[in-house]
Amino acid sequence: MSARGIDPALIRARRDKLRGALPAAGVDVVLALSAANVDYATGYRSVAAVVHGTSPLAAVLSSDRLTIAGPVSDSAPGFDAGLAEEDYCAYGRFFFESADGAARATQLVEQHADYAATIAAALRAAGDPTRVGLDERACPEPLRRRLAELLPQVEFVDSSDWFAGVRAVKLPGEVDLLEASARVVEKAILAGIDAAAVGVTEAEIARVVSGTLVAEDLEPRFVVVTSGPRSALADASATHRALEAGDLLRFDVGGTREGYWADLGRTAVLGEPSARQQQFYDAILAAEEDQFARARPGVLASELFDLAVRSVETHGGPAPYRRQHCGHGIGLEVYEAPIVAPGHDRELEPGMTFCFETPYYELGWGGMMVEDALVVTDDGIRLLSDRRRELQVVPL
Repeated sequence: MSARGIDPALIRARRDKLRGALPAAGVDVVLALSAANVDYATGYRSVAAVVHGTSPLAAVLSSDRLTIAGPVSDSAPGFDAGLAEEDYCAYGRFFFESADGAARATQLVEQHADYAATIAAALRAAGDPTRVGLDERACPEPLRRRLAELLPQVEFVDSSDWFAGVRAVKLPGEVDLLEASARVVEKAILAGIDAAAVGVTEAEIARVVSGTLVAEDLEPRFVVVTSGPRSALADASATHRALEAGDLLRFDVGGTREGYWADLGRTAVLGEPSARQQQFYDAILAAEEDQFARARPGVLASELFDLAVRSVETHGGPAPYRRQHCGHGIGLEVYEAPIVAPGHDRELEPGMTFCFETPYYELGWGGMMVEDALVVTDDGIRLLSDRRRELQVVPL
């Protein structure tokens, strides 16, 4: 295992997958900029990227070399995680010390002027390519202009869709990590449901969920626990609202292990559900199950959206049922291609991983959802989460 705990063979396999797809990109090298794409290529995740919301690193990948552009502050942790010292181009001021001063990380202060100059140096180290596949959706316009100034001979080609396409079909080791993450989030949500009772607050339940995630070595990323009328607020933080009889209690929880996401949803009710609560939940659950039954290689993601919307209405749910999407790919990012939405006409392929979801939010009444993770197989799908998907009844 690497310092991260992820199998080094999986990191190499991801890198080989990128290299194997290079001819289709029609470029000499690719330049990864987003935190997820850099992680996929290198196996390194920057804490600074989490703290600041943007990745301070770039990875230049050719058919035979991987070069990193990053801050001095990421050099020592990067080397510990397996990055090659000789292929790390650094920028910025940060000070590591070592007993004899020989450690590579102590010698990198102000090696290059700034991020753009460091990327240019990394590209030169990769053999002075003239056609570079750019992670353009993660490239701010000022950086794009600066790279053009520093490297006027280079043609930058938008390769954002290429990166997304390579990552969309998961390797077996990636599926294992996604399933492990999903099972922990599932366990945490069920622990939260089991802790629910009249008088217990949303925040108290959220602490149970978060504590379970941490105890199971999963990093909590969002813990949505909303109740009563607040259950309709979609992505809202838990509050000190105390649960009451008849409340809907909605969970939408995400976490990561080794960078791989889980994103699941469940719904409970305090006491026996009303006829409307049960009818609407049965409809959104049936719609998700109809998606499961239809999903297989060759089916379009947009078809699954149309099916889900139609199914909610057909099964007696809210009509019209209005949604912007009914699922999304998942991996090193919580939302990955393909999205289960209108206009997303990519065919499903074996190895793609998704979350299917059919939530409903009615302000003043409440919200409910069921969301599960799955992997596309040769002839259908396999669920990565499947416990207690029906409307959960919390006894009074």
